[in-house]
Amino acid sequence: MKETLSLRQLGLIGSMLFGLFFGAGNLIFPLILGAKSGSLLPAALLGMLVTAVGIPLLGVMSIGISRSEGLLDLSGRVSPVFRVLFTCALYLTIGPLFAIPRCAATSFTIGISPFAGDRVWLWQLIFSLLFFAAVLYFSLKPSKILDSVGKLLNPAFLLFLGVMLVTAMLDPVQEVATVPPTGDYVTSAFSAGFLQGYDTLDALASLAFGIIVIRTVRQLGIQDPDAVAANTVRAGVVSMALMAVIYAATALVGAQSFGLYAERIADPAFTGGDAFPIIARHYFGQAGSLILAATVTLCCMKTAVGLVTSCSETFEELFPGKLKYSQWAVLFSAVSFLISNIGLSQIISFSAPVLYFLYPLAIVLILLGLFGRFFGHDRRVYQWTMGFTLAAAVLELGRVVGIEAVDGFAGRFLPLYAYGLGWVVPAAVGFLLGLLLKKRGGKG
Repeated sequence: MKETLSLRQLGLIGSMLFGLFFGAGNLIFPLILGAKSGSLLPAALLGMLVTAVGIPLLGVMSIGISRSEGLLDLSGRVSPVFRVLFTCALYLTIGPLFAIPRCAATSFTIGISPFAGDRVWLWQLIFSLLFFAAVLYFSLKPSKILDSVGKLLNPAFLLFLGVMLVTAMLDPVQEVATVPPTGDYVTSAFSAGFLQGYDTLDALASLAFGIIVIRTVRQLGIQDPDAVAANTVRAGVVSMALMAVIYAATALVGAQSFGLYAERIADPAFTGGDAFPIIARHYFGQAGSLILAATVTLCCMKTAVGLVTSCSETFEELFPGKLKYSQWAVLFSAVSFLISNIGLSQIISFSAPVLYFLYPLAIVLILLGLFGRFFGHDRRVYQWTMGFTLAAAVLELGRVVGIEAVDGFAGRFLPLYAYGLGWVVPAAVGFLLGLLLKKRGGKG
C-alpha cells in the first residue's frame, strides 16, 4: 500500500492549498501592515505570521492528525448542536456572506475600478457577473480542483505577483528604518500584527480546506489513516512556507513604498487595496494597472472557487436531501454576487464583529483537535474548553461593536483583553476543568 506521496505530488497539493488560501485579504492586509508598522515591521510581521500562517497550518494539521473528515467531524466532538451552529456560522462567514463576496469586490476595487469611469456601479455589476460565472464553472467540477487551481490559476497568479514584488524590492522608495510606525503599531506592534492576521480569515479557512487536502491525498493513492495524516501535514507545510515568504515580501514592499502614500496613511479607511494601485502605477505606469488587475482577479478567483466548493460540499452533508451539491454551488455563487456589489469597504466593516467572535472559537477547536489524542478526545474536555472560550468570545464581540459596559467589565477582569486576547485565559481554565472532570469521572 502506498504511504508517501512523491515530491512532485506534495508540491502540487501544496500549491493547490496555497492557491485556495491566498485570496483577497492575503494581498491587501500584509501590505498595509508593512506601511503602518514601518520600522517596527519585524515584530508586526511576526505577529501576523502567527495568525495568518502558523494557526492555519495547525488547522490543516488538526484535521489530519485528529482523523477528522472535515469541520463537521471535528466540531461534532463538542456536541451535535455546536456541530451544526458553529459549522454554519464559519462556512457562511468564509463563504457567501463575507469572504467570497470580498474576493470579487477586491478584484474590482483594486484592478478594474481605475478603468471604470463614472458608471462604477454598472461596471461592477458586469464584472461581478462574469467573475462568479467563472467561479461557478470551476466549482461545478470539484474533482478537477487540483487541476484548475494547482496547475492553472495559481502559477499565473504567482507570475503576476512576483513581477510586482521583485521590481518594488529592487528599487525601494525608502528604507524601512526611516518609516515611522502609526496607530496601534506604535505601542504594541506584535499584538497589532497578530490581530491583523485575523482579517485574512485563514484560520477559519483551514478548517474548511482540510477536507479538500485529505480527499486529494486519497485520490493520489494514500489510504492508510496515519499516512493520510502525515501527507496532509507535509502538504500544509509546503503551502504555508510559500505563504510566509510572500507575506514577508508584500509587507516589506508596503513599508518601503511608504513615501508614495504617506499623506493618506493616517486615514483609517486607507487599506492595502488603496496602496496596491499606487505602487503599481509608480513602478509600471499604466501597464502596472493592467498587471495589477490580472494579479488580483486571478488571486481572488481561485480562492472563491475553493470556498464555493467547500461550502457546497459541507452544506450538502449537513442538510442531506435538501439541495444537491450543484444547487448549493449555484445558490452560494448567486448570494455572493449580490453581496459583492455593496462594495469592499462595507463588506470589511460588516464582517469585523463576526470575525472577532469566531476566531477564538476556531483557534481553540484547532488546538483541541491537534492535541486531542493526549486526553482521548474526551467530550468533557472539548465542552468545558469551548464553553469558557465562547463566553470570552461574546465579550470580545462586545468590545468590537463598542458596548462600553462589556468593555469596561472585561477590561478589569480578563488578562490580555486589551490586546484582543481575552479568550486565552478562559480557554485555559476551561481546559483544566475538563481534564479534572475527565480524571474524576472516567470515560466521557
